Amino acid sequence: MQEDILFQISNKLKEVRKGKGVTLQEIADEAGVTKSLVSQIENSRTIPSLPVMLGLIKALDIDLNVFFKDIISTAPGESVLVRRKEEYQPFTKENAKGYFYQRIFSKQFKDNHIDVVLLRLEKDAKRPMVRTNAFEFKYVLSGAVEYTVGKNKYILNEGDSMFFDANELHNLKCYDCDEAVLLVIYFFNDAQ
Repeated sequence: MQEDILFQISNKLKEVRKGKGVTLQEIADEAGVTKSLVSQIENSRTIPSLPVMLGLIKALDIDLNVFFKDIISTAPGESVLVRRKEEYQPFTKENAKGYFYQRIFSKQFKDNHIDVVLLRLEKDAKRPMVRTNAFEFKYVLSGAVEYTVGKNKYILNEGDSMFFDANELHNLKCYDCDEAVLLVIYFFNDAQ
């Protein structure tokens, strides 16, 4: 579906890079960007500009037509989108153990991109503090989490929500439960 194009591109970049045995540093050097930026793009933490995206594809030495085959559909847009749970797209993020993501919906609106995700968090889930080039809304569907944003910690129980600038270092973990499930909405601003 067209609303998923940017995230399909991110996933395909990672898939092709790994398939060719190219490291993050090698593709970054070849494309003239930082390793950190490539990692953020591959893990859907930032949306690349067109020149950066084309530079990464070129660095992978793959034909644009081959790269975009099966990503861009020519079907006309629909005014109502229904997404069945079996259509949710699982994806992973960097260095995250016990974090299970499923993309429900992703859509570009003018200079903004919205990504709606389900996150299942296991009791012993671990990852380093992260930054995301977006604002984030979190809603706890079940369980409880301890959310660290900057130097502040927040306990969120089932039914609680929060909204914050994810450019600030942040992280979460289960709080006194075996599993937590969150609805996450990322608001990316492409004009930044």
